Amino acid sequence: MMLRSLPLALLLALPVSVFAQDAPVPSAASTPDPALVRVVLTTSEGPITLALDPVHAPVTTANFLRYVDGKKLDGVTFYRAMKFGPGEGLIQGGARGDPARLFPPIAHESTSQTGLSHVAGTISMARYAPGSATSDFFITASPMQSLDASASGEGDIAGFAAFGHVVDGMDVVQKILAAPTSPTEGEGVMKGQMLDPKIMILSARRAK
Repeated sequence: MMLRSLPLALLLALPVSVFAQDAPVPSAASTPDPALVRVVLTTSEGPITLALDPVHAPVTTANFLRYVDGKKLDGVTFYRAMKFGPGEGLIQGGARGDPARLFPPIAHESTSQTGLSHVAGTISMARYAPGSATSDFFITASPMQSLDASASGEGDIAGFAAFGHVVDGMDVVQKILAAPTSPTEGEGVMKGQMLDPKIMILSARRAK
């Protein structure tokens, strides 16, 4: 499902099992790993620290770091909160098709390739078809394994490209998820999910 007015909107032609989890899944946060690359998103609601995985998701991680190092994410917004219930859902941000900020699309690294999964706190790429992701990304506030690649089922079975997780700032993720949304903005499945007002990403920098 593509929404022409939102060029890099999160594709949601996925199985309805996105709402279901077979068992509780632990947070994505883990013991610090020197192979991971830490990035701090400083938002108007507070900082979110990410640990990106260049070992398992090298293409996607390199792409995100290109945006970080080029300061292309400074001044963009979290513009969407998809809410399933209290504390459940995801938040989405990025350049939303601004040509002055975009690099070419990247190859799709599915979770079947990387071994990663959309547990709580996962950062992953928003896209149209596989191979169309550029700057827009989302962070899961709760486990959403139905966004992983699947060998069977209906809809888009390629899944989304997870490439890291939140190590600090899940309270900020939850705060953004709970922020007000417009009842009228957005089209199709995104109607009622657009944050109003948007949440600013003041800067994105590698952690020192």
